[in-house]
Amino acid sequence: MVKRKQKKIFVLDTSVILYNHSALHSFDDNDVAIPITVLEELDNFKKGNEIKNFEAREFIRILDNLSGNYTLQNWIAINGRSKGKFKVVMNEKSELDAVAIFGENKPDHRILNAAIVLAKENPGKKVILVTKDINLRLKAKSLDIPAEDFETGKIKDVDSLYAGKSVIEDVDKSIIDKLYAEGSCSLNDIGYADIHPNHYIILKNNRTSALTFYNPITKLIERVEKKSAYKITARNAEQVFALHAISNPEVKLVTLQGVAGTGKTLIALAGALSQKRYYKQIYLARPIVPLSNKDIGYLPGDIKDKINPYMEPLWDNLKFIQNQYKENDKEYKAIATALDTEKLVITPLAYIRGRSISNVCFIVDEAQNLTPHEVKTIITRAGENTKIIFTGDIYQIDTPYLDSQSNGFSYLIDKIKHHAIYAHVRLEKGERSELANLANVLL
Repeated sequence: MVKRKQKKIFVLDTSVILYNHSALHSFDDNDVAIPITVLEELDNFKKGNEIKNFEAREFIRILDNLSGNYTLQNWIAINGRSKGKFKVVMNEKSELDAVAIFGENKPDHRILNAAIVLAKENPGKKVILVTKDINLRLKAKSLDIPAEDFETGKIKDVDSLYAGKSVIEDVDKSIIDKLYAEGSCSLNDIGYADIHPNHYIILKNNRTSALTFYNPITKLIERVEKKSAYKITARNAEQVFALHAISNPEVKLVTLQGVAGTGKTLIALAGALSQKRYYKQIYLARPIVPLSNKDIGYLPGDIKDKINPYMEPLWDNLKFIQNQYKENDKEYKAIATALDTEKLVITPLAYIRGRSISNVCFIVDEAQNLTPHEVKTIITRAGENTKIIFTGDIYQIDTPYLDSQSNGFSYLIDKIKHHAIYAHVRLEKGERSELANLANVLL
């Protein structure tokens, strides 16, 4: 006789919903409870143009559609992928009172009380608090409440995340000579039977080397030539690969991962500018992550004054490229004209919402601060002749409730590496300065 699996009740914290508005559908046939305090918090998040505001609004709409004519205090079937049910927990007063224990009547403590109440009302089911707030999980466990992170979209092992490149040592010199003479060789020549599309390979022997990639169209290993873009010259093999991926018309999606100083943003912008004749516009955007998690409204000045500090790193890269030329050079003037005519647009990512991104080269900087759903939303907006370039460092995350495993950038690299229109490069060598490299290694 097969033992029936115990049904669970998952209590959702606000952080889970702001991470993924579809979280309700992520718990198989188990039940989901939403404390009334969570709805109160979502009410505070529903206004605004940031992704978290969108997530709050979408979740509220989902709840409204599912509830129909039912009262939310009763268990209601979750339609679609799940056979579980959901309800809103109104009772947040328990004998073991988190508000009294922790000495403050704050939302987190009322959510803990809701989980305690549910556990007492449902002795035959395991009640688990699901939150992306690490401290709230610790508080829950201190009260003997099982607590988990929201695992959907989470990468198990980021240390083995796809690098987009590999090195083969001791390659027969005749293979390298063939690549220089004919421009390509077969997979069998380098001892590979299978390989990811657009995967980059450094072939080496004692005397020479060749930079190559696997072309999924020709099914051949082809040589990659070192090229510059707007006088930005690649300083290492990874930067050569990055510029190649950006300039390859068959590749519609590029991800460049690397720590500070590896040149990922500069290479992305220079590469895009070198290809600008193929697109109507170039967008360079980044998510705004305010310091101390405060809304940018607290900053002085008008909206432009509030946003400029967050966009300054992008402007710095553009100025660096522009200053490779003299003011009278046509390339210098072309960048200035592109800015004036909005052929080149530097903007917060939230301002892209609702815009068409057809015939656009779209660079998303600091992509590690995006959720998997945000990344999906951006990519699904791509129209004809659009190229999207994501850059980021998965170990330098500023957004609350995201980490190297749960951010959308890691999720994208892990999930899409098998596709022919995608290329990825992990940049590892710092090129900013000797001092910057020292800090990356030792501090």
